[in-house]
Amino acid sequence: MHNTSSKPSDREIIQRIIDGDADAFAQILTKYKDHVMGIVNRHVPYNQVEETSHDAFIRAYQSLATFRGEDNFRHWLSSIAVRTCYDFWRERYKAREIPMSSLTEKHQEWLENVISDTSDRAFGEQGSQKEAREVLDWALDKLSAEDRMVLELVYLEGQTVKEAAELLGWTTANVKIRSFRSRRKLHKLLSGSTGEGMIQ
Repeated sequence: MHNTSSKPSDREIIQRIIDGDADAFAQILTKYKDHVMGIVNRHVPYNQVEETSHDAFIRAYQSLATFRGEDNFRHWLSSIAVRTCYDFWRERYKAREIPMSSLTEKHQEWLENVISDTSDRAFGEQGSQKEAREVLDWALDKLSAEDRMVLELVYLEGQTVKEAAELLGWTTANVKIRSFRSRRKLHKLLSGSTGEGMIQ
């Protein structure tokens, strides 16, 4: 077993990179690759995870000089990963040309069983996880990148408003307002797809 005390700290590695040792970034990649890919995997399609994670690391590398040593590097990197996912959806929505498909009959039936449940856990507790994710993806694709990220962070991942604000680089007030509005939009989309009125 290796003696971990002999390993350089994140701060030491970062300083070496800033001083011109670009190869030292490989240590950051090795240490945090799974962490970053885990975050990205929760926010972008599976076939885009590797490329988006790569983009996040490029951003991190380019921004290392702005990292303040007293900050938690893991959290700083998490924030970059979340913002890279946010930008992925902004670009994706801008370039979108194909109209979104409608829900299948199977998904409609699933929705009718959960639509009356307005708790935050409704989508995770009722019915099939696979159907829940497919219906959510369909609805999230109809929202803006901002709405999508707030819903995923606050309602699906259970982050606090403060935590989500830090990860996205927004104010807590902005996240609170966006959180309320995006949830109403999501319910309107889902209830509208079953022919019902908007859930209050």
